[in-house]
Amino acid sequence: MEVANRDRSAPFITKDRSEIRSILDRTNSTATNQSLAEVTLPPGAETDAHFHPRTEEIYYVLRGRGLMNLEGERRELGPGDGVLIPPKTRHRIRNIGPEPLVFLCCCSPPYSHEDTVLTG
Repeated sequence: MEVANRDRSAPFITKDRSEIRSILDRTNSTATNQSLAEVTLPPGAETDAHFHPRTEEIYYVLRGRGLMNLEGERRELGPGDGVLIPPKTRHRIRNIGPEPLVFLCCCSPPYSHEDTVLTG
């Protein structure tokens, strides 16, 4: 049985400028087909617009409020909301609340900088 704790994972900044902590991925487990991370955006912060040529993502909001933009369609997200981001879909998320926006991000295949294309 593989168990990982997010508190044992050092945060790092992704190519889209979000701070993540890996929970399970290739760096700390035998997972090969997906990754799970916790993302934190401070109040007012926003990821850079980007897409992933191969990766399908799911965001699941734990705390805070966010404005999700998928190919120009915007929607507010809050705790308990999940959003599917298909491969090749331009997206970004902005924290619109007074507290940190914290969400889980599941990627399949696992997240990589090489599969992240910034679009400005």
